[in-house]
Amino acid sequence: MLSKDSFPIIQATLPVVKANGEKITRHFYARMFEHHPALKNLFNMGNQASGEQAQALANAVYGYAANIDKQEIIDPILNRIAHKHVSLGITPAQYTIVGRHLLSSIKEVLGDAVTPSVMAAWDEAYWLMACDLIAREARHYQSIHWNPGQEWNDMEVVEKIHCALDVVSLYLRPKNSHQSMTFLPGQYVSVCLPVAELGLTQNRQYSLSNSPLEGVWRITVKREQPKFGPKGNVSNLIYDQLAVGNSILVGPPAGEFVVEDQPTPIVLLSAGIGITPMISILRDLAVHDSPRKIVFAHATSQLENIPHLDEINREVQNLSDAQLNLWLEHSSFNYDSFSGRMDLSQLKDLPLDADFYICGPMPFIQAQKHWLISAGVCVNKIHYEAFGPDVFGGH
Repeated sequence: MLSKDSFPIIQATLPVVKANGEKITRHFYARMFEHHPALKNLFNMGNQASGEQAQALANAVYGYAANIDKQEIIDPILNRIAHKHVSLGITPAQYTIVGRHLLSSIKEVLGDAVTPSVMAAWDEAYWLMACDLIAREARHYQSIHWNPGQEWNDMEVVEKIHCALDVVSLYLRPKNSHQSMTFLPGQYVSVCLPVAELGLTQNRQYSLSNSPLEGVWRITVKREQPKFGPKGNVSNLIYDQLAVGNSILVGPPAGEFVVEDQPTPIVLLSAGIGITPMISILRDLAVHDSPRKIVFAHATSQLENIPHLDEINREVQNLSDAQLNLWLEHSSFNYDSFSGRMDLSQLKDLPLDADFYICGPMPFIQAQKHWLISAGVCVNKIHYEAFGPDVFGGH
């Protein structure tokens, strides 16, 4: 808990920190990379170029400080950040580097407004958050028998298939036969690849899209080719260049977007490439012959964009009480689907007592969450996974 001397100082300086948040975080990244250029290999330089990373970290600094006395708000967000850090192998020592340059950036950007007492208060707030995250990460590292900073798993691409428009799946097997292949359906891994045009290695997170019982890890990757802005460095490298027999470094499984073992119905809501963790969850439910009522609902622009659709259909048919619902912006005459964007009011038998899992772009997540809450679903029954920089963190 923040000390009684620091709390009012943090509250009083929040407005000026918020107003200058992105200026502070842009200064921070430039400062840190100047002193520690090797850290460019850890951070997503695509998000650096777009400004998403600076914005995400600015939200983190303000969001944590604004809710520092509201554990019920910050607890789930810190858990999400901690899992992301574990997937990247973040070490406690790196918090010292980040803290030094972040606090110096606050002073250098805000100038004389940062008195010694203000600096001391923000230093205390930073280390309160850092120590909380370090403790959460330590518990997770221990649970998966992984040491922070240890070498990542050296894995071989044993199969590569084109499973949808602009989407490939890689099947990965460890070169070390003693490596654990355990993960929880819905979790993700970080992969590390050299990106020649940057002169760096880069890490990206991809959901595992198969069942833990299959003996291989499968990641399903959409190549990012936006109409405006640069294409995704790693996703295009995977799509265009990575081949069967190639090696790839993979971090430990992480993420808390996992299904709770309950007898209640389960509803999986996804859009775009957000379908990937849902496929893993569905496959695992099918492997275990789950008796739960399962609703698998997905929205996308066209049928050709859905990876592993035949597999999804097969698993739905094999389960005792499962249904598949699709929303297509460009409808297919050969497939029964709804037209346009996902509208849950069109599902007449949607079980509102279910556990809901949502994955996709943030506007999609927000829209479905809003509809569910309006329909009377308890907030604690709604779980979500968002791809991209953390809403509350900067990686």
